[in-house]
Formats: sequence, C-alpha cells, structure tokens
Amino acid sequence: MGTFPTSPSTVSPNLEQTETTGRFLVLLDETGSKEGLNILQKSAGLRIASTADSATGVLDIEHISPTDAVLFDKLGIALVTVAPDQYQSLAATAASEKTPILSIEPERVVYAIQEGAVRRAAVQPAPAAASAPATITTEYLQGYRDAVDRLVDSLVTSGRMPAPITEEEFEAEAQAQVTWGLHRTRVPRSRFSGRGIRVAVLDTGLDLRHPDFAGRSIVSQSFVTGQAVQDGHGHGTHVIGTACGPLQPSLLPRYGVAYNCDIFAGKVLSNQGSGSDGGILAGINWAITNKCSVISMSLGARVFPGQAFSPIFENAARRALNLGTLIIAAAGNDSDRRIGSFWPVSHPANCPSILAVGAVDIRLQMAYFSNRGLDPNGGQVDIAGPGVNVHSSWPMPTSYRSISGTSMATPHVAGIAALIAESNTNARGLNLWTRLQQLARRLPLSSADVGAGLVLAP
Repeated sequence: MGTFPTSPSTVSPNLEQTETTGRFLVLLDETGSKEGLNILQKSAGLRIASTADSATGVLDIEHISPTDAVLFDKLGIALVTVAPDQYQSLAATAASEKTPILSIEPERVVYAIQEGAVRRAAVQPAPAAASAPATITTEYLQGYRDAVDRLVDSLVTSGRMPAPITEEEFEAEAQAQVTWGLHRTRVPRSRFSGRGIRVAVLDTGLDLRHPDFAGRSIVSQSFVTGQAVQDGHGHGTHVIGTACGPLQPSLLPRYGVAYNCDIFAGKVLSNQGSGSDGGILAGINWAITNKCSVISMSLGARVFPGQAFSPIFENAARRALNLGTLIIAAAGNDSDRRIGSFWPVSHPANCPSILAVGAVDIRLQMAYFSNRGLDPNGGQVDIAGPGVNVHSSWPMPTSYRSISGTSMATPHVAGIAALIAESNTNARGLNLWTRLQQLARRLPLSSADVGAGLVLAP
C-alpha cells in the first residue's frame, strides 16, 4: 500500500481505496520533456534512466533505488520512487502554472481479469470434439463442399426440404470446427490472417512450449523481476491463444483469430496474476518501440463510482494512437447483473483513448459480470466481444481450457483489429479504432454495455 502523502489536486475520489505500490507516475509535457527531466533531477535529486538508452526499449523497473527513476521515452512518463520530502517538492512543482510536469499519481496494483476478478473464476477443461478431424485439410473442405452440394441437389430434385435447424443445433455444428466466439464474429469468413501485423499482448506471459505456437514469429519480454516470460498462471496463454492462435490447432476447434500475425508476448503480470502500472507502461513503451499496431491488455484495477480516469494512462494512450498503436483493454468483471449490481469500467480501460471491451455470451446477451459505462467523463464501453465459456490454449500439459471474462472478449477484438490492419495500411491508431466500430454489428442492448456493438471481422 502507498505510504507517502498524496496531493488532493491530483488524486481522484476514492483513490485512497485503491491498492498502490508506494511509487509514483509523473507525466511530462511532450514539448518540455528535457526541462521536466532536469526538474526531476534537480528538485527531487533523482538519477534517471531512460528506455531510449536501450536498443530494445526495456529497463528493469523493479531495481530502482530510492534515488532513481525510469523514463518511458515513447510515453513521456517517469516511474519514480521518492521520499516524502522529495514528493512534496515534485507536487509543488506540478501545481505551479508553468511547468513541464503535468501530473503526478500513485502507481496502482493491477490484476489479470477473469470472471469474478480471478478469485471467483471457474476454470474447466474444454470438451474434446471427438468426431472432429484433428486438422482442416483442403481435401476435407472439398469433401465437405461436395457432400453439401449433393444434398442440396437431392432435396431440390425430390422437392423435399429439411426441418428448420434450431440455433442450438447450428451453434453445436459450427463449434465442431471453430469456437462460438470466432463463429459469431465471422472470423472464419475473413480472407485476412494478420500477416505482417505485430500484436503485443501484455499479460502473464505465454507457454513458449505449447505445440500450437511452434514455428510462429514470437518476440517475448518479461517485465516482472525474477520471472521469465514462460506462463506460470495460464491467463496470458489463453488470451494470446484467442488473439493470435493457429489456423489449425493440435485439436479442434480453431480458437485463434490472427493466426499469421507476429506475436509480442509481454509479461507484465506475475505468475500469481498481479502487476503494477509501471510494468504495464513499460510494456506499452516496449510495444510502441517495436512498432506494434495493436496492444491487447486483459488486466486492470477496480474503479469506484465517480472516480476519474488516470491522466497518466490517458496521455500514454493518446501518444500511442499518434504513433499508430491502438491499445485495447478489458472493461472489467466487477458487476453482478443477476442482482442488479453494476460497476464502472476498470482502470486503465476507462481512459477515453483506450478501446474498452465488454463481454457477451453465445446468445449475444450481456455477460452478468461485464462492467458498464457509468461515468460521464470517460469510462465508456466502446465495443463488445465473446467473453463467456471461451475455449483457448492453456499451458501444457492441460493444453486447452474454457474460461470467462472481459479478458476473453478483449483478445477477440485485438485479433480482429490485426485483420483490419492487414486489410488496410491506413488503418492504424485512431483510424483502426474507427474501422472497428464501423464494422461492428449493432445489438439490441444498451450502448453503455456494448458500445458500437459486437466486433466483426473484415
């Protein structure tokens, strides 16, 4: 928990109830970043390391001494550890009229977002499709088409038509080949695969030994001290599987959207499923440095009613958009619609410049846990994705699992964003955001819950 005093002018209502680390985030004016660094060095006596000094854009943020700070150069944000007197000096500088220090806020603790905010998550193995072929070959598809053609010819000749198929039967048949989420978002119909598009997923890492990712272009980086990218939790492998999984997995159904994209797996959450704002910002900075067009973040912290969004993350997201990178984040799972309980969109998805994703089920009804856009100043839900009983990859030897959450909806949107980015070289940053919303299927649900509607593949 935070131990240093905070400035009433820069802290949102209810932030004192938010779990913090004791460190602070400092936002610098883009036009005066050098001056801002000088102030940090002189007024607070900080020694500053910049990610600009690293070819990979990566520094070990957990090894900051009490007199040091790290600058995320692409974002103009510094992560600092200061004593109370140093903080007061910085806060006084930030409060002055002419200063390159725009904002200071405590660094929060964040978590992987699953149904019931992880602790209530019901993780169950996905049922095997025993009658489905292990892979989809050209011969299989041709045979399937020929069989359908013969059936249609027979029915037309005889004048007989089959009984109408129910939605349940239709979904069951479709899921033998692809997950319901891919089916509903029309991914199998798309001719795009994410080829040439870099997608960064910031989460608990990836099982690099999973056979479904063999041969893929994967760049990985851990931002968690003492832990490798190898996923010891499962959440990250599941999320990356949905966004970037293969066209032909070891076992059907297909669950991955952008099966040809370049994967950037950033471990910003520990094997226990927790992390910090600094780790997320380090991951965002790394993704931008590596020219990723899409950043997927199925993580966050609870936001209380009336609590404002983080100006630090809002500015980071704006700068990312200006550099051609769209950040997509989970709206959160704090609500319980079964008893009429609604919570605002989580941090950092509640920032206006971060695309916030709500969750729907197989019948395109709201997931009971999905948060709602309640705060008028930011905090809206922008789009919805499949988020209930979602089948995807899981660390070996389990291989696959089905879980629920806005975390599962988010990578559907991220993967489809990669397909759109491939389809149009101008679809980057804000243009990519606009295109996602233009293609979305309108739903008979409140825009406060689903935004523009259900994400659809191009």
